Amino acid sequence: MVPSAGQMSFQEYPPQGTRRFGAINWLGMWTLYVKEVRRFIKVITQTVAAPVITTLLFLAIFSLALGRLRPDVQGVPFAEFIAPGLIMMTMLQNAFANTSSSLLISKVQGNIVDILMPPLSAGELNVGIAMAGVTRGVMVGIVTALGMIAFVDISITHLWAVVYYAIAASLMLSLLGMLGGIWSEKFDHLQAVTNFIITPLAFLSGTFYSIRQLPDFAQEAVMYNPFFYLIDGFRYGMTGHADGSVAVGVAFTLGLNVVLWIITDYVLRRGYRLKA
Repeated sequence: MVPSAGQMSFQEYPPQGTRRFGAINWLGMWTLYVKEVRRFIKVITQTVAAPVITTLLFLAIFSLALGRLRPDVQGVPFAEFIAPGLIMMTMLQNAFANTSSSLLISKVQGNIVDILMPPLSAGELNVGIAMAGVTRGVMVGIVTALGMIAFVDISITHLWAVVYYAIAASLMLSLLGMLGGIWSEKFDHLQAVTNFIITPLAFLSGTFYSIRQLPDFAQEAVMYNPFFYLIDGFRYGMTGHADGSVAVGVAFTLGLNVVLWIITDYVLRRGYRLKA
């Protein structure tokens, strides 16, 4: 028997704006993460292979040109000393490039709506995009380390430090990349951030030298460079040598990541320079 119009029951939908995915949209967040990972995997020769080759060239040049002329650094052979710094520098640059280019390209091409329209909160956007940057940074770091094994004695002295600083560094630069990509309105803006902020901080953080060789005032200045703690802590994990305090480095990087996460979440909530 077909019910009459008065007897028919209609499905009740929740009020407009009510989330129907629970407290966290896990599926949407995972989908965004996979989309961002596939974006750089699709051009893996450019996003992974090219940085690895560049880093190996840095290692070859410094080892061949200066390796035999430089004495051991705090008991560590020069090539083994710079290897962790080069690996970390590569992770920093690629984590930053992944998130910043993703947001800026989406804004320039006008498809930022594909990120803004799905039912994802600012926190979920933050997780999906930032974790993809962490994935690329860690992946490049692992491939670079494997490539160096043929030329340098790569060993791990403190596994916890290697894992912590690899993830913390990639997360820090992923968040900075998101802020840079949101702030930039064209590629020149983003290139300026890379050339005048990211690259100088990376090269002036003890990548190719021990900061103990610097004058006292320069050593004090380096202590305010967050990249120093990332490279120094990662080097401690691989060689057991650290120029600074490992405990201070852990606290500093953890605190800075929390601050950057809060700022990025706030910017996404405000929709600053994000136009659909």
